[in-house]
Amino acid sequence: MITVHSQESFHKLDLFQIVRYGDRMPIDSALREQLRTVGLRVTAPRLAALEVLAESPHSTADFVASRVREQLGGVSTQAVYDTLRVCAEKGLLRRIEPAGSAVRYETRTGDNHHHLVCRDCGDIRDIDCVVGGAPCLTPDDDHGFVVDEAEVTFWGRCPRCVATHPSKPSAQ
Repeated sequence: MITVHSQESFHKLDLFQIVRYGDRMPIDSALREQLRTVGLRVTAPRLAALEVLAESPHSTADFVASRVREQLGGVSTQAVYDTLRVCAEKGLLRRIEPAGSAVRYETRTGDNHHHLVCRDCGDIRDIDCVVGGAPCLTPDDDHGFVVDEAEVTFWGRCPRCVATHPSKPSAQ
């Protein structure tokens, strides 16, 4: 979370909220503040990776690395992987692993949202919490665990894939 200053008040927002809800603070300034808030140095690769993910959520590390190199030139894939790892560890990014897919990263953190994945093209969309507050679902037996998060993935076919191949069955 970062503190975003407006003329009227202070707002605590995550990067997803800054991108989604507008220009309370320029994105570059918000990213810099967010990195500093979690104790990370502001570096060009970190800024570039967070910008890529703000524009293209649910991206793979390879996609992020490719886009960062387009912006900055000679940044190694390992440097981008390290950036993604440390940003996820600090809570700036969320790492998701849909079955059969590469690890993906997103900037929407801290709200225990879920995902809808197209079986055909792999498109991923955010789904808000299923029912009530986090963790959204209550297991029938928690086995003594203190549950603080639930991860739900809905699978189906996106409208584009259904339109392209309407007779293809939706379940595999």
